Amino acid sequence: MSLLVRINIALVLIFLVGASAAGWVSNTILVDNAKREAIDQARLMMESASAARSYTSTEIQPLLEGQLQSVFLAQSVPSYAATQNMNKLRETHPEYGYKEATLNPTNPRDRSADWERDIIDHFRNNDTQKEMIGERLTQTGPALFLAHPLQINDGKCLACHSTPAAAPGPMRVKYGEANGFGWNLHEIVGSQIVSVPLAAALKKADATYRVFMLSLAGLFGLLFISINALVHLMILRPMGKIARLAEQVSSGDMAAPAFATSGNDEIAKLGRAFDRMRRSLEKSLAMLQS
Repeated sequence: MSLLVRINIALVLIFLVGASAAGWVSNTILVDNAKREAIDQARLMMESASAARSYTSTEIQPLLEGQLQSVFLAQSVPSYAATQNMNKLRETHPEYGYKEATLNPTNPRDRSADWERDIIDHFRNNDTQKEMIGERLTQTGPALFLAHPLQINDGKCLACHSTPAAAPGPMRVKYGEANGFGWNLHEIVGSQIVSVPLAAALKKADATYRVFMLSLAGLFGLLFISINALVHLMILRPMGKIARLAEQVSSGDMAAPAFATSGNDEIAKLGRAFDRMRRSLEKSLAMLQS
């Protein structure tokens, strides 16, 4: 096996090891960045929903207070306002989701699904935890969810959710008396859950990863060709010339030209050493012949 082939094998092995390590690290970083981007989007949506809830409770409810005794206005309920606000967003971005999932909701649309119930149960069993992040597979692809617990910390909420008798009559007429009651102060009754699609972010990360790996392969190809050219010009060709001269001299051809050397690198030193050996050989042969 020639020296150049062995060098090329070593280069390929080094590239494969290095590319594998670089690919794993870069893919991990890109996927993590994609997920962090999705989490940032989810937090922005959660803050928007919380802002809608706060605006409704502090500014809308006081304006409608006089009418609530005779008619139930869902627009005065913070959770309804936040959900409606997010539903408007979902008209143009259906892959995003927001729900105030509740174990025993007044409005049936807020009833928790099985996977949402698991999140609520987790918060109920870990009442000091204020946030939960996870992933799940949806009909539109992988999604990241961000959840916050819905805890009854304001006694005003119990005016509508403690017992049917305490609830406003218009609310009972609209939703009945079977659901949305029996809540207790400081109880976790549900969870705000934001869902953000991961498919687009992961696709972008995958595209970036492909460009990086192709660029790395292109760079290796350029280095491979350059190193082969340098090895041939600076090492193999001079060594080949020295080998041919050595064969001529070893066969008794002392008329072979001297090896032209320049510089002070290893090849030049080898050439000068060969020329000294040749001159010493010529002198020894001359002494033997005399």
